[in-house]
Amino acid sequence: MNREQQINIWYWIAAFLLLLLFQSWWQGISVTERIPYSRFIELLEQDSIAEVQVQTERVIGRYREPRGDAEFFVTNIVPEDLTRRLERSNIEYDGAVTNTFLSQLLSWVLPVLVFFGLWMLVFRRIAEKQGFGGLMTVGKSKAKVYVEKDTGVTFEDVAGIDEAKAELAEIVSFLKEPEKYGRLGARIPKGILLVGPPGTGKTLVARAVAGEARVPFFSISGSEFVEMFVGVGAARVRDLFEQARKTAPCIIFIDELDALGKKRGVGAFGGGNDEKEQTLNQLLTELDGFDPREGIVLLAATNRPEILDPALLRAGRFDRQVMVDRPDRGGRAAILRVHLKKVKGDRLDVDQIAALTPGFTGSELANLVNEAAIQATRRGAEAVTMADVTAAIERIVAGLERKGLLLNPKEREAVAWHEMGHALAAASLPGADPVQKVSIIPRSIGALGYTMTRPLEDRFLITGAYLENRMVMLLAGRAAEDLMLGEISTGAADDLARATDIARQIVTRFGMHPDIGQAVLEPERQSLLGDGAPGLTPRSYSEATAREVDLAVRQLIDAAFARAKEVLTRRRADLEAGTRLLLERETITPDDFPALRPLAQPAE
Repeated sequence: MNREQQINIWYWIAAFLLLLLFQSWWQGISVTERIPYSRFIELLEQDSIAEVQVQTERVIGRYREPRGDAEFFVTNIVPEDLTRRLERSNIEYDGAVTNTFLSQLLSWVLPVLVFFGLWMLVFRRIAEKQGFGGLMTVGKSKAKVYVEKDTGVTFEDVAGIDEAKAELAEIVSFLKEPEKYGRLGARIPKGILLVGPPGTGKTLVARAVAGEARVPFFSISGSEFVEMFVGVGAARVRDLFEQARKTAPCIIFIDELDALGKKRGVGAFGGGNDEKEQTLNQLLTELDGFDPREGIVLLAATNRPEILDPALLRAGRFDRQVMVDRPDRGGRAAILRVHLKKVKGDRLDVDQIAALTPGFTGSELANLVNEAAIQATRRGAEAVTMADVTAAIERIVAGLERKGLLLNPKEREAVAWHEMGHALAAASLPGADPVQKVSIIPRSIGALGYTMTRPLEDRFLITGAYLENRMVMLLAGRAAEDLMLGEISTGAADDLARATDIARQIVTRFGMHPDIGQAVLEPERQSLLGDGAPGLTPRSYSEATAREVDLAVRQLIDAAFARAKEVLTRRRADLEAGTRLLLERETITPDDFPALRPLAQPAE
């Protein structure tokens, strides 16, 4: 019901009430005379009254002969015992009506108005804060609608995911020229699922499709379909598609589809109808019920495709899956160029920044540029420099410097030996990532120091030799403590955990250990979030094999630790000199200490 219809209804109600009031007033002043009750008794004794109508509190009657202009009369009733007493006193008396039409009307209108006012002022605000909204909008879709260029995003604003853009460019072409694709009998996919880790630009590229196609864009999150009331989610799905049909051609974008489309039956005990399952069933029905030739395209995004219901991914629903992965070096450079246009830079080398940021997503690169601008503003500079970018990378990767955390001399020395052990091992091992910086300034993530190494290029295939060298580099910090101090500390706990994880993957996933053989004993973690829980995965090998796996993991770790001590023993002079310099300056680079350069590169 729209606002105009509601106003019309209130007009009819007001007119009806005014009519009742006018009727009551007209009956009182037209041809009816108001007389006292004592006069009524006199006229009754004089036989001047033709007929009467006795009501609860008054008497209405008609004269035998009209008295002036009045043919009817009305009087209020007085109790009989009181009437006899008043007659003996020879005075004029009359009654009074204790209940009028107005009081009767207010007796039921006023409570309604009070309740309505309380609802508008109090209960409605509480309901909106709790997410219920108005009673008439519970089943309405909460999708935000962007019309044509209201998204403010085009393909020019999206970089680093060229393959995904090429896939989605077909959608734009279909929405602009549907007859081009229909001439050979082809149809556009009903649904396109954007899959990738968080921050890779799935939502951004979906909005860019709407901006390029210049059609209405319905944007909603999967969690907004589900409420505490059963059936509300299904109603919102129906309402969303109904709105889309009215505005076709258009694009529907459902973000975080996994909140709505989890596999049915998982975690449901005791049967019954689950609200999320009803919502998912309604979505499946709507996907089957609309014709893509109407110009409705459904886009969805998720970073957890492994938990989606198989019925969503079958042909005829989400026909196409587009992978939006982390950008490679060229993609990172393209993304950086987009974001660096918004800041004032001073001789920024985009390719060098891209090389220093392997594994960064689009959102992380945007945050990097913003942090660099903040760093330059904080020091009062006129433009952002490479030093600001490097400081921003360190802040993101290692955390904020905690210069106020003072270590005692013994702990500070142990941290210096530890970090220099990492750095020299990385410089000594073939194929290892080169050292960028070594620091013993504590960081906010709990590290008392850090060694920053960055690969020169992206790697898509990793050899067993690289993994073993990586374990040596991780354990070299503990090896330096053992070699120079004669004891080890808890500072290497994180290094040891990462080395153990690499060793276990060498044995159980990559089949690179000769004693175990080329067999996969543990499956790859499917989650794009990288937060799998191997402890919850049932083991598919025997106790004897488990023992062999544990022995192989221990053998790899012991061998890496022994190799790390051997490398540092050979370069003990560099280890001592580098540690003294690190204790003096707290932060050094290969330019400050040439021994940190890779051995293949001659020192200056």
